[in-house]
Amino acid sequence: MVEWTDFERATIQEIFSKIDSGVVGPAALSRCLIVYPWTQRYFGSFGNLYNAAAITSNPKVAAHGKVVIGGLEKAVKNMDDIKTTYKDLSVLHSDKLRVDPDNFNLLADCLTIVVASQMGQAFTPDVQAAFQKFLAVVVASLRKQYH
Repeated sequence: MVEWTDFERATIQEIFSKIDSGVVGPAALSRCLIVYPWTQRYFGSFGNLYNAAAITSNPKVAAHGKVVIGGLEKAVKNMDDIKTTYKDLSVLHSDKLRVDPDNFNLLADCLTIVVASQMGQAFTPDVQAAFQKFLAVVVASLRKQYH
């Protein structure tokens, strides 16, 4: 079980209360697909992902970005048991979708960049540390099902 300080809990909850899932989710997923083009192989049904403009304007990318933020919001509500909260998602991504688990780290990095750009100077080193700890727990929970 992860130990969360009061500061970390409050920081994570505050971040997710302020971000716009319709902006941050699509921007983070788009960034991941553009910067790490090999991640596109898991989104073959999304249509045109041939260049940055196509990715950022793709409604399926935007919709899935919102889904990602929705999943993270579930983790925020269940910070004391993220592994159980993500059990089904871990099984889905490992057994059915066969997503390379390293891609979760890439998306987490892109999400950190997008959140930092949205928060500006409020994204202090302490806030970043709390946010990245949270994402590391989420990524570990998603990787749990992998053998």
